[in-house]
Parts: sequence; C-alpha cells; structure tokens
Amino acid sequence: MKKYILFICLLATVAATAQVDRTKAPKPAPAREIKIGAYQTFTLKNGLQVFVVENRKLPRIQFSLQLKNNPIFEGDKEGYVEMAGTLMGTGTKTRTKAQLDEEVDFIGANLSTSSDGIFASSLSKHSTKLLELMTDVLYNPAFSPEEMEKLKTQTLSGLAASKDNPGSIASTVRRALVYGKQHPYGLSTSEKSVSSITLDDCKNYYNTYFKPNNAYLAIVGDIDFKTAKSLVEKYFSKWTPGEVKNPTYALPKEPAKTYVALVDRSASVQSVVNIAYPVELKPGTPDVIKARVTNQILGGGFSARLNQNLREKHGYTYGATSALNSDNLIGNFNASASVRNEVTDSAVFEFMSELKRIVNEPVTEEELIAAKAEISGAFGRSLENPSTIASFALNTARYNLPKDYYNNYVKAIDAVTLADVQATAKKYIRPENAHIVVVGKGADVADKLKKFGEVKYFDIYGESYVPTKASALPADLTADKVIAKYIEAIGGEKKLQELKSLKTTAKGTIQGMEVTMLSSKKAGGKYLMELSVAGMGTMQKIVSDGKEISQEMRGQKIPLDAGLKELSLFETHIVPEIALAAMKVKLTLKGIENVEGVEAFVLDYVFPAGGKISTYFDKNSGLKIQTVTYVKTPQGEVAVPIQFQDYKEVSGVKIPHTLLQSMGPMKLKFETSSAEANVNLDDTLFKVQ
Repeated sequence: MKKYILFICLLATVAATAQVDRTKAPKPAPAREIKIGAYQTFTLKNGLQVFVVENRKLPRIQFSLQLKNNPIFEGDKEGYVEMAGTLMGTGTKTRTKAQLDEEVDFIGANLSTSSDGIFASSLSKHSTKLLELMTDVLYNPAFSPEEMEKLKTQTLSGLAASKDNPGSIASTVRRALVYGKQHPYGLSTSEKSVSSITLDDCKNYYNTYFKPNNAYLAIVGDIDFKTAKSLVEKYFSKWTPGEVKNPTYALPKEPAKTYVALVDRSASVQSVVNIAYPVELKPGTPDVIKARVTNQILGGGFSARLNQNLREKHGYTYGATSALNSDNLIGNFNASASVRNEVTDSAVFEFMSELKRIVNEPVTEEELIAAKAEISGAFGRSLENPSTIASFALNTARYNLPKDYYNNYVKAIDAVTLADVQATAKKYIRPENAHIVVVGKGADVADKLKKFGEVKYFDIYGESYVPTKASALPADLTADKVIAKYIEAIGGEKKLQELKSLKTTAKGTIQGMEVTMLSSKKAGGKYLMELSVAGMGTMQKIVSDGKEISQEMRGQKIPLDAGLKELSLFETHIVPEIALAAMKVKLTLKGIENVEGVEAFVLDYVFPAGGKISTYFDKNSGLKIQTVTYVKTPQGEVAVPIQFQDYKEVSGVKIPHTLLQSMGPMKLKFETSSAEANVNLDDTLFKVQ
C-alpha cells in the first residue's frame, strides 16, 4: 500500500513537471503587503519634532538629532559648515575632548556630531547618561581654537591627497559643472577656502541653525513611548527656539548641448568618466518611483544594461553604474565608470548608446520584472534595521509624504509599466544635454573625444581654461639628446663618474604619522632603502647587490616577476639614466606634454621584459620632473607617478630634494633632510638574502 501511494505521488510530480514550460519565466506573484513597524510622534513646545520607534530585540537605544534646513551656500569659505559640525564634538565648556571621549567610552557608547546634527547610541540602561553627554555637546560646544587648528591641518592633509585622486577630482568637477558655483551643491572645499575659515564662522553657523524648531529627533530601540517622552522633555525642553531662514537657490540647468569636460592628468593610465546633468525630481512625487525602476534597468546594479555592456560584453571596466536621484532642491543624473585610456572614447560611445536606447526603445518585460524584484528585495531587507523606520518617519515629515507612502512602496514599484519606464526615460534621460566629464590623459584621449562634442578643459577645481598649445618637437631632437641635456643639467658626465656613493635621509608624513626613508646607493646598482613609520618600525626594505634585488613589506618578502625586477633594478642606480644602455632600454621620444604648467619632453623607457617608464624632462632646464612607472598587476596595469622637485647640488651633482609619490589615494611628500656623497659604504650592506 505504501509503495502504491509513493508511486501515485511520483506520477503526480512527473505530470506537474511536464506541464511547466521552463523556456519562459514564471509570471510574477502579486506584490506582497509590507507591514512597516509603527512609530509614534510628538512635538515639544519649543518646536522640536520627535519620532519614537520601539524595538525590544536588543537592549540598545539610539538618538538621532537632525536639522531640517536646506544646505547653506558657503561661498569662498566652503568647508566651514562641515568644520562647525565636527568641532561641536571636540569638547564642551564643561568637558575637554579627552574627558568627553573617556565618558563616552566608559559606557560603551557612540557619540558623533556633524553639520546636520548629533548621533548617539548605547545600551538602553545608559540612556540617561548618554542624553546628559549628548545635550552637553548640544548646548555647550567649546569651539576650541586649538581643536580648530588641528581640524584645519587634517582637512588640508585630506585635500592634498584628493588632488591626486582621479575619483575625487571627477566628483569635484562634476558638481561644479552640474550645479554651478553659485549653488551649495556645486562648491568644494579648497586650500584657499580652508585658510579663510574663522572660529566665528563656525560659531555663527551653530548659533543660527542649531534650534529646536529647525530639528527632528528620532529615538529608536529598547524604550517605550512614555519613557521616551519623559526623557525628551527633561533634556530638550530648555533648548531655546529661534528664527531660521531657509535659503532658496536658482535651479541649475542642463547644458544646451552635450560637450566633453576634460581634466588633463599626464600620469593617468585610466580615465574616470561621468555623464551628468541636473534634473527636477523632488522626493515623494509620482515620478520618483518610476525613475527608480527606470534607472535600475539602465545602471542600477550588476545585471543592469550599462554594466552588462561596458563590463561583461566589452571588458572596458570593472563596473559601470548610473543614478537618477531626487532631491528637494535639485536632483541629478550621473552615469560613471573608470576605463583604460585606450578605450575611453569607446566607453563613452557605449554609455551614450545605452542612454539613447532606453529613451528610444521599450525595455523588455523580463528586464522590468527583474528590476522590480531587485528593488523590492532591497527594500524588504532594509526593514530589518529599526533605524530604517525612523528614517521613513523623518522623510515623511520632511517631504510631506502621504502617511502610507512607505507601506505602499512595493505596490507602487509593482504598478510601474513598460510604458511608464519609456515615458520616464524620455523625460529624464538626456544624452543630448549632458556634461561628459573625463579625468584622464589628454594626450591619449582628447582628440578621440571630439566626436561627442566640443572638448573643453577644466582644472581640478572645475575652473575652465584654454590649454597652451604644446610646442612642436624640434626637427633634430632625439631621445638621446634629451638624455644628454639632462646629464649636463645635473652636473655632466665627469661629475657623475666621480659620484661613487650617495646616502640620504628623507622625511614625510602619512595620516599624521612621520615617515622616514633612509637610502644608501653605491656605484654599480648597489642599493639599500629602509622605510619606517614612527612607532611602528621598518615597514619596507629594498636591498640590491646590482644583480639581484629583494623587497620586503613588514618582514614579508614580495615576489618580483621579471618585469618588476627589471624596473626595480633600474631605480637602484644613483642616477638611473646612466644604466639605460647597459640594461638595453629602448628609448622613444613621445612628444611634448604639460606637467602642472611646465612643458616637458616625454620619453618612454621600454625594458626587455616589457616594463615601461614614461619620463618627463623640463623643456627649458632639462631636469627630470616626473616619472610614471607602469606596473602590471592581476587587477590590470597600475601607474605609479613620482614628481621630482627642489634640485640641489651634492658634490657637484644636482639631486632632487623633494619627491612627491602617489600611493593609491594618498600623495606622500618626502623632503630630504641630509644628503652625503662619496661616503664609505661597505658592500655587506647590500647583501641580498
């Protein structure tokens, strides 16, 4: 009997399977009903709006105070608003920064400040102490001049690094062009603006905008409404309200015609591409949901069209994305990717093709179903975090959304049709009115980009300029003559032959820590370099006996392939150019390029194993001012630029005393503090283990 029943079940399963057409995707089920946790709200007499989300899963509590005013136009003091917010957390009139940090740590809490408000969290049993600390910061910020100077130093250090980061440059220029420099979104902090910020600027921002009638307070966690209300009344009722004028701004407009905004960086082996423009899309409007679905199909995820085209089909990039953002002031569209120099124009072509395609051709039913599923899934996962419910409450109040906006979010996503997507694309995707921002090597990409519109040049701050037309190469100039002029410029062959050894000490800083580089070079390519960080010992060590070379990082040997070994051995020489012939390096005179305002002859050094160094020599002085070493890694080719400055004579030979080396997003500046020539260096120093 059991066998008979089992056989019947098997037949039923086979029959059911036979009826399924696996060549077609199943029809989607109706959108499930989303039940979002409830929140309760009240308003103090001083105007502070409070939202309480009770969640008893963990014995934790968090308080998030957020200002509600529009962004501030900071003009030539850009950065002071952010600085004011950070300074609020660096001590109060009753507690130094150290004391405040100690009390926060003692209860295992988090307390942070920003220009938009204050965030604090801890175990719920410490709620009272946490609010005591939070409101001390709110009511009594010290605005210490000493902390201000520290913050300025840190800000300037970060700016120095971002000036050499193509992604940061692209972001700065894109914002300046999309919004304009008379809009708060179009400004970026600079060294000049930081130097003009005063302590009074920061105090004025705090005194003007940190008012209860200009703020929301969200409370999330292990607390009931009655207790929350009692605590808020106790700690926030004495906060004095005041008039807050909400600034308004003219609406930025998209360009009348698409053009290319090129930021020329001679050291770039990749181009950062952004295709961007402003859009009028306010939160809560019906188009926001449709725009979310439309962008998901275009560039909102791994399976979106842009990524499938530029990454999967063509292999131009590791990732291509787009965003169609709403904002209460002005929204924006931006599509972006980092691509190799040689395919920059091809990548831009594919970007523009996809933008035109989604405007002119309906998307498929399969794409629409997949996009809805991804958005709904992400929305559902976000509800696992109680803070999400608090943010929904704040958004509902801030943007005057319907009370059931988020409860009906998934249903609204599900209701988007194919016709909605195409209509939304026609309205908001504008390939004919875009800024195509490219941060890359102008010599390699500029001419090829002209097919997309006029190529205009911008500096790293988004200021336009007309590039100086590079001089033509002299007809009789050769690579050998450039090298000969360099040798003569640093002292001549006779002086170089007399230079048997060179010992230098150079110092720099990285993330506020002092870095020391000790270098010993001896004729014949013998080399020892030790890089140490204060308090952390030797971080890097390189040793060469002239034939073999060893590199260590934190005591671990770094394997060198033939190409990297060859490049490394070349750099071990006191003046590497004296080893060009011996190492059978092929020289090619590439042309003249501009390096930070200096015209330079560009030579490519191509090594037998395939390595390459592009070397830049000042056209007038003949001195070497920059090298770009191209290192092959499993992730692709990486450019390592080094700039050489401040040449000084050491035993008749000019040696650069300042080196600027890029290390990922950071730029490390080494300044030589001592340089000794022809010192006695024992060969045992250069023994390769």
